[in-house]
Formats: sequence, C-alpha cells, structure tokens
Amino acid sequence: MHRVSSFIMQLFGWKVDILFSTQTLDKFIIIVLPHTSNWDFPIGVLTRSMLRRRVVFLAKSGLFRFPFGFFFRWLGGYPVERGRSTNFVDSVVTIFNKKEKFAVCISPEGTRKKVEKLKTGFYYIAKGANIPIIFCKFDWGNKHVEFRAPFYTTDDQAADFAVLEDYFRGVEGRNPKAGYLYAKK
Repeated sequence: MHRVSSFIMQLFGWKVDILFSTQTLDKFIIIVLPHTSNWDFPIGVLTRSMLRRRVVFLAKSGLFRFPFGFFFRWLGGYPVERGRSTNFVDSVVTIFNKKEKFAVCISPEGTRKKVEKLKTGFYYIAKGANIPIIFCKFDWGNKHVEFRAPFYTTDDQAADFAVLEDYFRGVEGRNPKAGYLYAKK
C-alpha cells in the first residue's frame, strides 16, 4: 500500500517528506495543520500509509454513524464525542498507557472553519502519556506534506506553542481563509 499511496501522491503533484523513522518510536501523537477541507482526509489516508505504521485517527462521532461508520472504522478511525463534557484527554492517555505501541493523529483545530485558537487536548495527551508530538503540515499551496522530527513537551506550554506556531507559519490550507493559521496572520 505504501508504494501505491506514494504513486498516487506523486501523480497529483504532491511531495511528502518524513523527517524521522516511525519505526524508532513505540508511541506518538501526530497533529495535522491546517485542516480546512474535507479533501484533507484522502491526503491524510494516503500519507499515513507512507509512514509504514498503523496510525489511527480521531474524528467526530457523527462520521461513524450509518451508512459510513464501518468505512471510517476500517480506515482506522476512533469516534470522539465533541461538545460534551467528556474526559477525552484522560481516556486517550489511558489507551496509550495500556498499549505497547500506539499512534494517533489529531487535527487540533477541531473543525474546518476559521478558529482563533487550537484545542489543547493533543498537548495534554502528549504530556500525560509522556509521548512525543509529530507536527505534520498539509501545505496545499505548495502541495507538500511534511512530518517534523518528534517534539517533546516541556514545562513551558507557551514556549512549546511558540515552536508549534513557528513550524506551521506560512502553511496554506486548501481553503486558505479558514483554519487557525489564517487567524494568526
């Protein structure tokens, strides 16, 4: 599947750079920015197979209802209840702590619309499970996907988020006027 995905991405003019080996990490969380279009999903599925590693994705629970629920689960999806006061972070940390190998992908914008700030669950999951965060940018302007080397959180959340913003600055989503990065310009 890796070669097929790579061929399809090249066919559509996309370049994918993976700046580390996923084989050296047992557990990690990938955050993808910007998330501004439904088209991010097929790019994500193709790109994920190029990692040669099972990575599940978290998505709103509505996607997992009939008739498409089976399809999204088959693709590696985990449903997330949004808008409820659930203990989401603790639940995901527990999953990480129970498994020897586990990797998950999240879009911290939480929506395809323009947002003023990111949801911070990914950050607290990484801290709680003591795992690295892999930054992944989907730059539609340059048709470039890049996975940064693992980033480990520190005790300075503001500094950590400054690193995140520096990495993603200038990245253009498919809908350039949506997403967190548009709001930060």
